[in-house]
Amino acid sequence: MSKPLHGHVVAITGGARGIGLATATHLAALGAKVVIGDIDEAELPRASVASGAVAHARVDVTDRDSFAAFLDLVEREAGPLTVLVNNAGIMPVGRIIDEPEHIARRMVEINVLGVITGTKLALERMLPRRSGHIINIASLAGEYQFPGLATYCATKHAVLGFTDTVRKEVRDDGISVCAVLPTLTNTQLGSGASGIRGVRVPEPEEIAAAIEKQIRKPVPRLRVTRLAGVLVQSQHYLPPFVYEAISRVLRAETMFISGIDESARRGYEDRIRSN
Repeated sequence: MSKPLHGHVVAITGGARGIGLATATHLAALGAKVVIGDIDEAELPRASVASGAVAHARVDVTDRDSFAAFLDLVEREAGPLTVLVNNAGIMPVGRIIDEPEHIARRMVEINVLGVITGTKLALERMLPRRSGHIINIASLAGEYQFPGLATYCATKHAVLGFTDTVRKEVRDDGISVCAVLPTLTNTQLGSGASGIRGVRVPEPEEIAAAIEKQIRKPVPRLRVTRLAGVLVQSQHYLPPFVYEAISRVLRAETMFISGIDESARRGYEDRIRSN
């Protein structure tokens, strides 16, 4: 029996861990040929074997030549690219006044410019064939304002604006461009955060399932979890002072400041600063 994603060739950035690794594993099990890329070259062989990827390569999404070489490898090893998952991203935590300038710039380069570069390179390959999917991993932080994540929130707002605009540009050319918006997820990126009171923290496999949905039946924005998405969207229907009071009660305004376990988060923060 044919698997539902048989025939798809999927490139995933940030594929060595977390949501990227879970997505590679999930899509490969459904019959897709998956190629993973990550800046952490040491983790790639293990992740490739664990996920069932057909190939892997180091990719620096801030370097256009590196990104282009990665997509060339995808097409050489697996066939014409049908899906790009722009997943690579970093999330340093802290008050804006304490954020080093180089960290802010690095966030913008990876989270925003990496998505823009990948989208352009994928479109160069997909538009002549008039088919393909580009799925950008944004965040509910792109629709809300979490203290302690000012620059990160800015980058994800930018990803959503970019994704929605490109979607309109190419919607008549056979290409779907859409976003997945996870809430705080049980990955190393979210380590040490207390979470929103009463809102379940999803596993990366749930985000992977949402990405599968975007391949099979794309919508402009898919939020995970549904409850977290409803809470974020409700800000548009309530007076600001009411919504912000509710947010404080739910810890949404403190979860990345006073709600952070710095010792639990240290490993992630050290790693993203070393790459």
